[in-house]
Amino acid sequence: VQLQASGGGLVQAGGSLRLSCAASEGTVSTYAMGWFRQAPGKEREYVASISRDGSVTYYVDSVKGRFTIFRDNAKNTVYLQMNRLKPEDTAVYYCAAGQSALVLRRGMWDSWGQGTQVTVSS
Repeated sequence: VQLQASGGGLVQAGGSLRLSCAASEGTVSTYAMGWFRQAPGKEREYVASISRDGSVTYYVDSVKGRFTIFRDNAKNTVYLQMNRLKPEDTAVYYCAAGQSALVLRRGMWDSWGQGTQVTVSS
């Protein structure tokens, strides 16, 4: 599956953004989906993942209560709603497809898309 993330931008601390991950080829409904991020000079970090039917979600502790991952399989799209953003959320965000939400949480994926930059100013 070919994935493309979008929706990034520059926002002030405390603001919100919604990221989208669309499939240009293939069907996201057949995959668990996840979001990762990478800040300058840092390793790639898992953010969140969701099961194929959307019933199971996982989050890294630093975003729990602020970020929500959800999907619309009819639109072949997965989203990451990010609220109460902090400067430490600044990173390039990537979406990925995998075998299960748990496998994605462990850092394993089948397909990886181009990222979208999120910058949070203080």
